[in-house]
Amino acid sequence: MIKPEFLNGVLAAETDIALVVDTTGQIESVLIDPSSPLNGRAEGWEGRSIRDLLAVDSVPKIDTLLTRLADGDTAPRAIEVNHTEGGAGFPVRYSIHPMGQGDRLLFLGRDLQVVAETQRQLVQAQIALERGYEERREFDARYRMLLATTRDAVVFVAGSDGRIKDLNAPAADLLGAGRDELVGAAFAQEFKDRRRGEFVDNLLSLAMSDSLDDLVVQARRTRNKLRIQPSMFRAAGERILICRLDADAEGQAVDDRLALNLSTLYRGSTDGFVFTDAKGAIEDANEAFMEFVDAAHLRELRGRSLSDFLARGQIDLSVMLENAARTGHMRTYATRLTNEYGAKTAVEVSVTHLNNREKPSVAYVIRDVSRAEALRGGAPTPVGGEEGAHSSVIELVGSASLKEIVAETSEVIEKLCIEAAVDLTRNNRAAAAEMLGLSRQSLYVKLRKYGLSNKDGED
Repeated sequence: MIKPEFLNGVLAAETDIALVVDTTGQIESVLIDPSSPLNGRAEGWEGRSIRDLLAVDSVPKIDTLLTRLADGDTAPRAIEVNHTEGGAGFPVRYSIHPMGQGDRLLFLGRDLQVVAETQRQLVQAQIALERGYEERREFDARYRMLLATTRDAVVFVAGSDGRIKDLNAPAADLLGAGRDELVGAAFAQEFKDRRRGEFVDNLLSLAMSDSLDDLVVQARRTRNKLRIQPSMFRAAGERILICRLDADAEGQAVDDRLALNLSTLYRGSTDGFVFTDAKGAIEDANEAFMEFVDAAHLRELRGRSLSDFLARGQIDLSVMLENAARTGHMRTYATRLTNEYGAKTAVEVSVTHLNNREKPSVAYVIRDVSRAEALRGGAPTPVGGEEGAHSSVIELVGSASLKEIVAETSEVIEKLCIEAAVDLTRNNRAAAAEMLGLSRQSLYVKLRKYGLSNKDGED
């Protein structure tokens, strides 16, 4: 219905380029909109094969198209090709329309240079974004490693609400709490007689002033006096305070020989020193204990249960914790330490319950007795009642044969050991049986034999 003299104008207005191509791929006619970016880039195309004007990767698309049409299949709705003629390459999206005249095809093309440029920019933006993520992860790793390895106690505090954003292990130790517990908490509440708004204002004032003065505070949990040295920076539009914490030297004794001696003993002693929380999770340990269990670094032990290194596991730990919590201390407890490779060492443990703080801790002094045990021939010393046993033996001499005396004293020792195990486990028969290396049935038989089955009113 469109007259031929108007058809060229319609095609030129609605497409960037129009080609009339025969079934062999030879271009018979070219029509370009004068306002199109492709104007002037298709000169000399008429009479040439369209394959000669395409990039290598686009030629198979034209071959496939012409083959399908020759076989009687319908033409695809559109194909995208890259032209290399006329200088730099440019992409074009062609819609294919049969003309019904001598099997000629009408290629109506749209210039995709703007789309290709947009895609290129998006790819570059994605690459830049990924590079930014990698750099951020690298900086975050450096920051975490710096916090973990520095000996200075550092706390990051938000200037807007005064809450702790992050801190390292030395700072958590000075404040007397775990890092997970402190992150997100109000910084002011960790000190006595400090209100949040006023406290943060004081820190900001000190950080922005030229004065070198520090803020002296008292930690709420540990009761220690600390000095805070604040600095400020901005990140993402927010003011962040970096607070360095130091123990207040003026609040300590000038000649604190006891603290110095205890510190030297802790570091250089051949006995193992371990501090755990009330449930037995390791908080600190000295080099001697790390040698006992073959640990390379303290961070490998922190947070692990002490029962992981005891021969009887949780039974040993429960006995020590319960007795120390009940009486405040446990003088001697014989057991074996197991290292990471399964080797066992005979030890004696002294336990003290440290409850003079908000979060009680338990201290263990562990001594290697494997040499003494070897000299004794592996025979353990009876627990408690040793003087009574000796006196009983002396009274039997002269009134009975040696064989009878040995039989009598072995029963005395056996009874003393069973009584000690039952007392240590607070009448937990299963734990006592495992401690003595007996089955529960054997323990019950011996309890009845020595009249101990009704101990503490229990069957």
